[in-house]
Amino acid sequence: MVATKKRRTPNLRQRGSSWVVSFRQDGKQVWRSFKTKDEAQTYLANVNLKRANHERVAVPARKVVFREIADEWIRISEHERACSASTMRDYRSVVAQLKDAFGTLRLEQVTAGRIEAWRNEQMEKRHVSNRCANKWVSVLHGIFELARQPRYGYGSNPTDEIPKLTERPPAALDFYSPEEVWALVRAAKDEQDGALFLTAAFSGLRRGELIALRWRDVDFAGHSLRVSGSYSAGALGLPKWGKVRSVPMVDDLAAVLAKLGQRDESTGDDDLVFPGNWGGYLDGSALRRRYVAAQKKAGLRPLRFHDLRHVFGSLAIRKADIVQLQSWMGHANVTTTRRYLHFRPQATDAALLGEAFKIEKPDEVASILQAPGVQLDAAGFRSDAGEPEKIPVNTTVQRNEAAGDDKV
Repeated sequence: MVATKKRRTPNLRQRGSSWVVSFRQDGKQVWRSFKTKDEAQTYLANVNLKRANHERVAVPARKVVFREIADEWIRISEHERACSASTMRDYRSVVAQLKDAFGTLRLEQVTAGRIEAWRNEQMEKRHVSNRCANKWVSVLHGIFELARQPRYGYGSNPTDEIPKLTERPPAALDFYSPEEVWALVRAAKDEQDGALFLTAAFSGLRRGELIALRWRDVDFAGHSLRVSGSYSAGALGLPKWGKVRSVPMVDDLAAVLAKLGQRDESTGDDDLVFPGNWGGYLDGSALRRRYVAAQKKAGLRPLRFHDLRHVFGSLAIRKADIVQLQSWMGHANVTTTRRYLHFRPQATDAALLGEAFKIEKPDEVASILQAPGVQLDAAGFRSDAGEPEKIPVNTTVQRNEAAGDDKV
């Protein structure tokens, strides 16, 4: 009888000021050192899980500090994933904060407990929203997913252990009526600003998409606008989510753009529809200031420039289905588009359901409605048969154990 060699279990012990996890893999002894017991136990739990599932434990060929992997994640996001300029600006801002907190630590030292403690401390110190704090953890998740690739060999993602904070639901949409939009157009500094405000409200283009719009994207014959680019943070890129799309161009908007196209310059196919100085891109901050000035001149309540986009969404949903609107507005997720559903008229929905509730024997329904004690008025069904019969006080209630119901 051949004796089988018993597999040794991973070992956790303290050596001086460090905690060490050791185990054998591929005939070699593996040692991992940690500064705290918490970090060592987290790694040990991952080792035991892998071994129980007969999986290899990823062992880094060398120790990697957080700063290194964070910089690589930024590089991949910009060059390989081709994230937009505005997205990269947000990523760099978040990663700079993360590097301040964890930059010199090895990856295995950035545990879930350490991340949560830092997040809570920052929320208390800076009074940031739950949404902002969740964004920090989301970026960390992406960084550690990169670290799990074979070239780094990090075994687990500590952010998986961090519950997401509850975010406040988005505020109710507020936007201008078409009449208020026209008042804004009339109060604009010049014809170009007025046309830009109208395009934002009647097509739903984002500010960066408006700034990047060229005359070749305006299809008068096809009654549409082609959204193929977005200018943000000083760089031209693809629209948000990388989605090139077409948006219907209503007649009023087409007329205003056609008139704008009769100016003396900047009317070629490659020219910008809304150029800045010397034919270059508009300054977004200056545009926002002129928008606020037009608001005040028109006597309108203060709304963000982005709220002009909601004019299009709230009006378009009255005639289009949600899939069409999602495509026109360039939403990555239909959940975002659903915010506009409550602006859809309900009368047509009631008429549609009325067809579903019809029955084949209307005479039966008529006989029921004409029965004594039943009347139908503007308020709906009601009974005038008098007060309902009251149950006598001394009536007992017996329990039917078999049927599980009460009988009077």
